[in-house]
Amino acid sequence: MITGSAVYHVVEAMAPLYTAAALGFASVRWLKAFSAEQCAGINHFVAIYAVPVLIFQMVSTNNPYAMNGRLVAADTLQKAVMLLGLMAWAAWESRPSRRGGSKVSASAASPLQWVVTAFSVAALPNTIIMGVPLLGGMYGPVSKELMKQIVVMQFCVWYNVVIFIYEYMAARRAATAVMDGGSAKISPASPGEATPPEKLARDGVVAAEPAHEVTVDIEITEVVAASTAQKGVTDNTTTAALAEEVSTGEDAKAAAAKEEASPPARKTTAPSVGHIALKAGKKVLKIPNTYASFLGLIWSLIAFKCGIKMPKIIDDSLFTIQTTAVGLSMFASGTFIARQSRFVPCGYPIASMSMVLKFLIGPVVMLLASLAIGMHGTLLHIAVVQAALPLAVTSFVYAEEYKVHADIMSTGVILGIFISLPVTIVYYILLGL
Repeated sequence: MITGSAVYHVVEAMAPLYTAAALGFASVRWLKAFSAEQCAGINHFVAIYAVPVLIFQMVSTNNPYAMNGRLVAADTLQKAVMLLGLMAWAAWESRPSRRGGSKVSASAASPLQWVVTAFSVAALPNTIIMGVPLLGGMYGPVSKELMKQIVVMQFCVWYNVVIFIYEYMAARRAATAVMDGGSAKISPASPGEATPPEKLARDGVVAAEPAHEVTVDIEITEVVAASTAQKGVTDNTTTAALAEEVSTGEDAKAAAAKEEASPPARKTTAPSVGHIALKAGKKVLKIPNTYASFLGLIWSLIAFKCGIKMPKIIDDSLFTIQTTAVGLSMFASGTFIARQSRFVPCGYPIASMSMVLKFLIGPVVMLLASLAIGMHGTLLHIAVVQAALPLAVTSFVYAEEYKVHADIMSTGVILGIFISLPVTIVYYILLGL
């Protein structure tokens, strides 16, 4: 049974988050202490330095040999089912028949943007900041290590998947922009295409005289029987033929030289999906998050197998940076809201839908996945309740970094922390019946 002291511990964990967000909001909205470029710099620092160090610390201190297999399997199944379902919807929406057969511009909203946003909202909870104190009060100290295992899987697998989707969309937009820019530079009357005089007349352009064309007409006539007439015509015909041949040869050489001097037509073939995916994959491998997760995993495998510890000088250096991750993430979320015209930037309908995704669909899918794996008892309850935790603030950091639905993410973080406490208590009571 959750006690009053446990609720107070949850409020203790929530208060610093709102303090940082309120300070960021006030610094931009009222104090005018930061410009938009400086706010972007703060978020960039969090994404490039603070979060990767936090990822390394979380992964490197987790014992990979003592992870709960069923919990990891249920968590993986829930996220995989949701991601595949959203990808299937995106493929359906991307069909030409669904879009009226028209070409979609690079600036148009892509279904993939909604895929990564909906997946982050529904399946990536704040398991450490909110989960540890809340579930600790409900189910005891055992929940702390289970929460850590879930967040390690998020950092090692699912955030890398999210970043890959972001990079894939960025690479596709860049390829589309290059195609559009290249085709725009090609003259409408490109070589090999004739512009109708009627169109030139409609556009108010005076049509130029057509280029000189060499036409050879071959006409078969009757042979004159008289030899005298044939001889007289032969001399004149030979002279005219020689002159025409010379003229034709010169015109052919001039046409060939003009064709060689003309630049080749620019190719505007769209790159394949595999090419764009390969480019995005190479970009992901260069991101600090990828290095942090895999280096942390390698260290944990060695450290817990051989019984060695991180040197204190390195551990303290990393601790100094990692402690800035959560606070500056919430601060950046506050500065983002302050730069919007309204407190709920994405609008109330979308905010309501995101709350449904977060607190209803996500936990229900987790319940079904856990039952399919064969979980029961306290472990099942922990798995479902942690799925109802608020949106992880790291998701906002990446959304703001890649400029994809940051308004929805910031709303999900701020409102989600408010709503999560009563919602998780309701799930706790229902699961205990």
